[in-house]
Amino acid sequence: LVLGCEKANPSVHKNYSMLYSSHISWSSPTTPTPLELYPALAFDRLFKNRVQKGEQSVLDAVLGEASRFRKRVSRDDRRKLDEYLNSVREIEQRISRAGQKGELQGWRPTLDKPNIPRPPEGIPQNIADHMKLMCDIVVLAFQTDMTRVCTLKLNNDHSYLQFPHLGVEVGHHELSHSDRGKQSPDWLKVNHFFMEQYAYIARKLDAIQEGERTALDNSMLMMCSSMMSGIHDATKLPVVVLGRGGGQLETGRVLSYHGKPNRKMCSLYLSLMEKCGVRLKAFGDSTAKLDEV
Repeated sequence: LVLGCEKANPSVHKNYSMLYSSHISWSSPTTPTPLELYPALAFDRLFKNRVQKGEQSVLDAVLGEASRFRKRVSRDDRRKLDEYLNSVREIEQRISRAGQKGELQGWRPTLDKPNIPRPPEGIPQNIADHMKLMCDIVVLAFQTDMTRVCTLKLNNDHSYLQFPHLGVEVGHHELSHSDRGKQSPDWLKVNHFFMEQYAYIARKLDAIQEGERTALDNSMLMMCSSMMSGIHDATKLPVVVLGRGGGQLETGRVLSYHGKPNRKMCSLYLSLMEKCGVRLKAFGDSTAKLDEV
């Protein structure tokens, strides 16, 4: 599942394609995997071929079977089943409200006319609503086991997103350069907002019981940025990994690879993929896993 919250930038900047700054999932070295920006279409992709699209709920196809199953299980299992069905329906309803034609959900214009194009139908116009809904779809994908591999790009590297709900009136890209790498209060607000999305997914997964573990225990969630600061410093990237990968990862540690020869993001990817059962000799520019991961 490949999700995003900002439209890909097809332009070229200083002979560098902005497609590289708009995608983190690629089907080949030269072909990016298209981002799904529409929550409704992302939801449909999870449940394709199960029901016809339209007003019908995905739950309609399983309610009869779920009702019969409910009579045969314990009280605790009935509660878990009800929680699961309710979570699916809740997200369905929110997607429907967000995409209703003519509904200006989250729209709070401060000018006589918008200074950015109105987003297409079906995408919440408040970025906080959009991101939260996409986070919920990630959790739902994991919870239903429709997929356990997902990328969610909150914004492009060369981003034009704005954050009026944070009281920040400057666009993301301009803001990243505003203090030449220093941590301005507005820049910290935006980065804190991004990390809140990450924490939101983690908390939701941690509340889902999967046997003796939680969905978070059985997952590996990586949050990272392609830059350390607005001066295009990519020499020390911030990376956080949550979850235990089904017991494969040791958590609660800070690992520094500064000065080590195998200090590559692709080395981290090799390490994480191996813990998922995918063993590759090389990935990207790396041929070795990171020690200690």
